[in-house]
Amino acid sequence: MPRSTTRYPNADSLIDAARNFRRHHLGNERAAQWENERQVPLEALQLAAGHGFTGIEVPLAHGGLDLGYRAKLRLVEELSRTCMAFAFSLVNTHNVAAKIAHHGSSTQVEKYLPELLTGKRIGATALTEPGTGSDLSAIATSARRVDSGWLLNGEKAWITNATVADLLLVYAQTEPNLGARGIACFIVDARRRGFDRHSAYSLLGGHAMGVSGFRLHDYHVDDSDLLYPSGSAFKSALNSINGARTYVAAMCCGMLYTGLELALEYGSQRRTFGQLLSSRQGLNWLLADVATDYEAARALTERATVKIEAGKDAVLAAAHAKKFATRIAVTRLADCIQAMGANGLRDDIPLGRHLACAKIAHFVDGTTEIQNERIAAALHDTYRPL
Repeated sequence: MPRSTTRYPNADSLIDAARNFRRHHLGNERAAQWENERQVPLEALQLAAGHGFTGIEVPLAHGGLDLGYRAKLRLVEELSRTCMAFAFSLVNTHNVAAKIAHHGSSTQVEKYLPELLTGKRIGATALTEPGTGSDLSAIATSARRVDSGWLLNGEKAWITNATVADLLLVYAQTEPNLGARGIACFIVDARRRGFDRHSAYSLLGGHAMGVSGFRLHDYHVDDSDLLYPSGSAFKSALNSINGARTYVAAMCCGMLYTGLELALEYGSQRRTFGQLLSSRQGLNWLLADVATDYEAARALTERATVKIEAGKDAVLAAAHAKKFATRIAVTRLADCIQAMGANGLRDDIPLGRHLACAKIAHFVDGTTEIQNERIAAALHDTYRPL
C-alpha cells in the first residue's frame, strides 16, 4: 500500500504542520482570491493531501497517520482560522478515505485509497437531495438490482466537493418499502458514463467548498463497489454525523479566534480622539463578551469530543456544541467587525468571509432546528428533578 511521504510523531506535530501550511499555502490573499474568482483550490487541496491531511484517521497499515478523531478536529479548527471553506472541502475527502479504509473491502482499499491519500482523487459524500434536506431517511435516489451490480438513478444536491470530486459515496434506496433500512451506500466514479455533474452553486463566502449537485442516470455500480449494504448504511451515516457536527463547531471556534485576534490587534494600533481604542472600556467589554462566548463554545466542543473519542452517545453533546458555536460565531464575528469599524469589511481582512461561513455552518450536517429537535427530545430525561 503506497503511503504518504509525511509522518508525524503525534497530534501536536501535525497541528504545527497545519499551522505552517495555513500561513504559507492558504493565507487570506489566496482565500479571498478563491472566493472572488469562484475557484475551487484543487492545487492547495492536493498539497494538503501530500502533507498527510487526508489520512489522519486512516490506519498506518493503509498508508495513513492513525492519529484519531481529535487530531482531525484540531486540524480543521486550525485551517478554519484562515478559510473554513477550504477546511470543509479537505475534511470531506479525508472522511471518504477513512470510511473506505475502515469499512471497505481489501479490493476497495487497494483500488481507491492511495489516490485519496495523495490528493489525486477528491472525495465527496452524497446524502442530501433536492427534496430531502436534513430528512436523510427520505432519500429517493434508487438502486435497482441487476446482474452483477446495481443501476443508480436520481439526483443529489448541496454536496460539498461535487464540482470537482471524482470519487463519491452515494446513498441510495434499494427497497422503498423498508424506509431507512433499505438505504445502501455505493462508491461512484464520476468519470464514468451515467454521471451528470451540475454547475457549481454560487455560495456566498464558501465557494472553495465546491458545493453543487449531480444526477445519476442508469449509472452501473459493480457489486464490488458496494460499501455499506442496506441495513447498515443509514446507521453508519447517523453515527458519523455527531463527529461532523462537533468538528463544525470547532471550525467556528477557529474563525472566532481569528476575529478576536484581529480586533485586539486593531484596537492596539488605532487611535481615535487622541487615544488608542484598546484604552476604551466599551471596546474592551465588547471583546470580553466575545472571549467568554469563545471559551464556552470551546468547552461544549471539548465535551462532545471526549464522548466521541470514548465511543459514548454523543448526540446531545454534539447538538449543543454545534448549535451554540454556530450561533455565537455569527453574532460575535459581527461584533469583531464592529470593533474594527468599516475596516473590518475590507476584502483583505477575512472576517466578512468568516461571517458568511459561520452562517453556512448553521446548515451543514443538520440545521440549527435539527439540533433543537435533538435537544428537545432529551429534555425530560436529561433535566429531571433532583
